[in-house]
Amino acid sequence: MPEKNVTEIPRDVRELYQKGSTALQRQNFEYAIAIFNQVLQREPGFFECRQALRAAQFKHCGGTGFFKKMLGGASSSPMVAKAQMTMRKNPLEAIQIAEQILNTDPQSSGAHKILAEAALAADLPRTSCFSYEILLKNSPKDYSLSMDYSQALAKAGQIPKAESILTELARQFPNKGEINQALKDLSARNTMDEGGYEALADGKGSYRDILKDKGQAESLEQENRQVKSEDVADRLIHEYEERIPKEPKNLKLFRSLAELYAQKKDFDRALEYGEKIRSSEGGTDPSLDRLIADITIKKHNHILSLLDPTAPDYAEQSARIEAERQAFQLQECQKRAERYPTDLQIRYELGELYFHAGKITEAIGEFQKAQANPQRRLQALGYLGQCFARRGMNDSAVRMLQNAIKEKPVFDEEKKELIYQLGCVFEKMTKPEEAIEQFKQIYEVDISFKDVGAKVDAYYAGK
Repeated sequence: MPEKNVTEIPRDVRELYQKGSTALQRQNFEYAIAIFNQVLQREPGFFECRQALRAAQFKHCGGTGFFKKMLGGASSSPMVAKAQMTMRKNPLEAIQIAEQILNTDPQSSGAHKILAEAALAADLPRTSCFSYEILLKNSPKDYSLSMDYSQALAKAGQIPKAESILTELARQFPNKGEINQALKDLSARNTMDEGGYEALADGKGSYRDILKDKGQAESLEQENRQVKSEDVADRLIHEYEERIPKEPKNLKLFRSLAELYAQKKDFDRALEYGEKIRSSEGGTDPSLDRLIADITIKKHNHILSLLDPTAPDYAEQSARIEAERQAFQLQECQKRAERYPTDLQIRYELGELYFHAGKITEAIGEFQKAQANPQRRLQALGYLGQCFARRGMNDSAVRMLQNAIKEKPVFDEEKKELIYQLGCVFEKMTKPEEAIEQFKQIYEVDISFKDVGAKVDAYYAGK
């Protein structure tokens, strides 16, 4: 069953989904959950609805008391068992049972594990990846989960991300041969996908076993290098362009050519191939729009790099190109937001662009929508805090940043940034004691973070 976006579902189901989205924005979480579940019963592959449902579940259960959490946990155990029994015969039914558990316990590892495995069995790889991401957020060092996640990513076509995870696992576990084998099989899958062939049925074959000779194996390794040497790029371009007349509907060839020409800084040719994908049947999707935008931005950056810094009009020329680049980025992202109005990742990107362009009111609106995306919620809250601070609404800024900090259990770079921003807001409010308490938290674990060391030292020197 292929996964679908909002433009691919029937109109009546789309209208029902919009009702659920409105309920979510109005914080009527129970109603939103009920509607989203109805939509997914009819369209299990509607991935954006699955994301919205998860956001509603987390928000609804985030403020519940201890008793309700205990009740949900107690009742979920037999349902997990039921879902496990159902999964082999009917993975879609197992997914529905898992969602029932998540309605009251969105952190249930048992439900997410079943949902991830059942979604993969039902050919819903993005849905599977979504649950694995939540599982790994709670257990980031779980080796087995990471391996399963890489397989789901591969089925979803996210080869570079799967390779990145496996490469990191190989670094952490150098003696596990299955990781290297998985990397080789991933390379084989990538090559067969580009050639339009089906993946190995049993998943056990080695990429060298399915290639005709050692020369092809070396060619494959060259293709999978993210940054290719000039001669390799030229050879691949020649090979891919020769294949196009025989495989005119293989859009991955066009995408690879666009990326290769961009690497060679032939941006006009790269954009030409990008537009060919867009004009072809089924060629419009958010990732393609993003690829074309990235190539255009690289073109602007390249033109900027060619300017002579010693020229008398350098400042004027560079300012003009930078303004053109910024205007393009904003206009392009606005168009994507109009084309995919429910894509919360695009909403987040648009909010960032508005923020950096100084359009704070517009940025607030986008970040308020983007916080419904579980993967971007904390960053959106952090930006909302900064937006309110720029508007002088410091009390609102403090609330946003404190909410984000509460939801971030791991003391990583992201949490440091949130705490730092909160300290800066307290400084603006002339609350030095509250501000220094924030900076001290960072100082105790990372004295080199921004100017935290100077701020704390100056505070104690003043005392």
